[in-house]
Amino acid sequence: MPQAAPTPTTAAAVRERLGFVRVAAVSPELVLGDVAKNVAIIGREARTLAQRGCRLAVFPELSLTGYSCADLFHTTALLDAAVRGLAALVDATQDLTCVLVVGLPLRIQDRLYNMAAVLAKGRLLGLVPKSFLPNSAEFYERRWFSPAHTLNVSMLRLNDQDVPVGTDLLFEALDIPGFVLGVEICEDLWTVIPPSCHLALAGALLLANPSASTEVLGKAPYRRHLVAQQAARCLAAYIYAGAGPGESSTDVVYSGHGLVAENGVLLGETERFCFDTRAVLTDVDLQQLAHDRIKSSAFRDEAGSIGVRRVAFSLGCAPVGDDKLLRPLSPHPFVPSAKVDRAAVCEEIFAIQATGLARRLKQARAKTAVLGLSGGLDSTLALLVMLEALKRAGMPPSAALTITMPGFGTTTRTRGNAEKLAEALNVELRTISIHDAVHQHFADIGHSEHQHDTTYENSQARERTQILMDIANKTGGILVGTGDLSEAALGWCTFNGDHMSMYHVNSGVPKTLVRYLIEWCAAGPFAEKAGPILLDIADTPITPELLPLAADESLQQKTEDTVGPYELHDFFLFHFVRHGSSAEKIRWLAAQAFAGSYDDETIARWLGLFFKRFAQNQFKRSSVPDGPKVGSVALSPRGDWRMPSDYAGDLNS
Repeated sequence: MPQAAPTPTTAAAVRERLGFVRVAAVSPELVLGDVAKNVAIIGREARTLAQRGCRLAVFPELSLTGYSCADLFHTTALLDAAVRGLAALVDATQDLTCVLVVGLPLRIQDRLYNMAAVLAKGRLLGLVPKSFLPNSAEFYERRWFSPAHTLNVSMLRLNDQDVPVGTDLLFEALDIPGFVLGVEICEDLWTVIPPSCHLALAGALLLANPSASTEVLGKAPYRRHLVAQQAARCLAAYIYAGAGPGESSTDVVYSGHGLVAENGVLLGETERFCFDTRAVLTDVDLQQLAHDRIKSSAFRDEAGSIGVRRVAFSLGCAPVGDDKLLRPLSPHPFVPSAKVDRAAVCEEIFAIQATGLARRLKQARAKTAVLGLSGGLDSTLALLVMLEALKRAGMPPSAALTITMPGFGTTTRTRGNAEKLAEALNVELRTISIHDAVHQHFADIGHSEHQHDTTYENSQARERTQILMDIANKTGGILVGTGDLSEAALGWCTFNGDHMSMYHVNSGVPKTLVRYLIEWCAAGPFAEKAGPILLDIADTPITPELLPLAADESLQQKTEDTVGPYELHDFFLFHFVRHGSSAEKIRWLAAQAFAGSYDDETIARWLGLFFKRFAQNQFKRSSVPDGPKVGSVALSPRGDWRMPSDYAGDLNS
């Protein structure tokens, strides 16, 4: 029997197997009206991009001639030159493993159309006419062109090829999973219902827009929002290529704005106002987009309103290109990027948490809000949020009641920070040691105090929860839980111990974000009262403090020594739950995001543990208390995440 062909293992092949496709929006140097020179410029840039692994390069509207030829569009010489130029470009790029979208004016019967031509591997795959022609202010396209709805042919004989033509075309690369391309032109995007909406519903994950948008004050940010919003509405990647300053500046200026957005996120854009060629090259994640479409009932339930014709083709293996992923990839996906207004994001998170807790306090007619304050990250954030919640609920600050419960592993540092923080914030703090109660419990159940196992640790956690619950009952209050999203994912909590409360205020906040929020509080709203204390808490090793201290009173138990770095687990959690990524893809992404920090073996080891603990501990998540969703990833069984507690499959396969 013939042997199966081996799976390609080049960087490009791995990228594409994991769902990434490299695309470019190009604003080429333009010689207005000189088709031959423009074809040469476009061909050179297409070759350069293809060598870097690009699979789709979008050039501007009417890019073979230039958009601003005005009445010269009515001349036979220019129109004939455009057709010849298209044939030359098809021939010159036939060896490239890249789809090109270019623009030209094209006569069909007795009308002239503003066309986008899609070509690859020596074939003119199809022609898409512009649907909506702007005809106000500086635009008067109806002087020359006819809109798509006047077209009465679906096939065209052009340059010795039978070519499909129409707005109902989708272009599908059979050898690249998910590569389905739809095309609209410039003004089409700015209409009430852009054609790309219908193309997306029909299956297009890639949307190309060759454009010639003029530049005026305030238009660039509007354009960014428009492109990103359309990518979000269509759950697609949107590639927008604007004409550059080589166009006529008689009355207006063109900036050459190229943009690539994916599901509402701007991945990259070109430098504007450059006369030489500029391109933005980035990787879009078609697998992620397909996942989001499957999850979105709003998308799935909307029937496509147009019939489409699919044009199939194959591109072959891409050149190796760049090993590095060409798109933003944060190692800390839950933490706002440096470009984002840190204060605004943190204030929003605080408002969500505090409002959720305030609503519960009001509903329960609570007289107090009770919290176990250990001096660690989670309880500190919970306290800061609780104080804001009391304000929102119209309750006095004196309603805050905190309890510190030193045990066998409590350090001087954490207990001291708990005491200092409560004093700085003018919050009542009671100290209740759990030593005697736990000693008695061990005696009652016949457990040796020298056997430092799960029973030893969980007995302390449950004793603390019992104290907190009873004090909440005694004072007519509710117990505010401190456990976070990362702990819920890993099951790093004691069932019916710290796993339980009357409202889990940190349930939607992962560990990396907890630290970030405390650091913001230290520099912002709580800087004057408790800034240095909060910074020391943020710098404290993460530990449940359940094992006895060493002889020198140093910690013998650090959480990240046991379960692994939280920054890795939060990365795994985000890409698994938010995007449904496979273990292979998460490992590959983590290697890119944490290059220089963790090697492949370390990433693989902790990812294996993440999946093991995630599956084993669903039973804890199935019975978690109420708590507010904060970001796009949440694990409440009543909201975002439903999973059988007895799942037996291998998530790491």
